[in-house]
Amino acid sequence: MNHQPIRVLVAKPGLDGHDRGAKVISQAMRNAGMEVIYTGLRQTPEQIVQAAIQEDVDVVALSILSGAHNHLFPAVVAGLKNNGAEDILVLGGGVIPEEDIPFLKETGVSEIFGPGTPTQDIVNFIKNNIQLV
Repeated sequence: MNHQPIRVLVAKPGLDGHDRGAKVISQAMRNAGMEVIYTGLRQTPEQIVQAAIQEDVDVVALSILSGAHNHLFPAVVAGLKNNGAEDILVLGGGVIPEEDIPFLKETGVSEIFGPGTPTQDIVNFIKNNIQLV
């Protein structure tokens, strides 16, 4: 069977001006053989959804530090669903309080990775939770 590489969109929703973590994660995924598209800073949920659909990705990895995750992450999930792309795995990372994680998972974010998470854990989660055809 000939599998395509897993395609991941790494996005920074909102007004964050710091993307070191997103770049570290992007490199780790590339090193694991995934194709990574990085959208850059200050993306709206709508821009992220459109990029995910245009790039035909398997995963959207959202990184946030601004505290707006309870608004921005569900907006991305809803946008994907509204565009028939609910099969895309959505992950979140960054500075997210523990008490916000259950809400984010209820809205459709598959997993949240906090600061200090080994990059291999994220790679393994993606590989174990993606359905490649």
